[in-house]
Amino acid sequence: KGAYYLPTVIDEIDPRAPLCQEEIFGPVLVALPFRDEEDLVAKANDTPFGLACGIWTDDFKRAWRVGRELEAGSVWINTYKQSSISSPFGGFKQSGIGREKGVGGLRLYSQVKSLYFGLHDQPLSVSR
Repeated sequence: KGAYYLPTVIDEIDPRAPLCQEEIFGPVLVALPFRDEEDLVAKANDTPFGLACGIWTDDFKRAWRVGRELEAGSVWINTYKQSSISSPFGGFKQSGIGREKGVGGLRLYSQVKSLYFGLHDQPLSVSR
């Protein structure tokens, strides 16, 4: 009933397929093989989008190193969709509209303006 998509894991797919190149907002995991860390990062970054990424591993040094190289606005390690109102949220490349939440989010919805006010007893005279 309704619009529901069962959680799905997909493997043996071409990394250039639309499923690997577009943002999929649903319970879909694409598993791609990789040769080494460099190949992993290259494949993960080979998309016009970069909203978020999840890494599951017991090698935390490697996860931190790889996470720094991934072109994604959020990288979760051994967790997913964890968030804080004080942490900026948004993607890289064509993902999102900038940063939401945190100071970055406030700046996105703000227009900076300077207003100067002189506090003098008498108006300043302007001589010509």
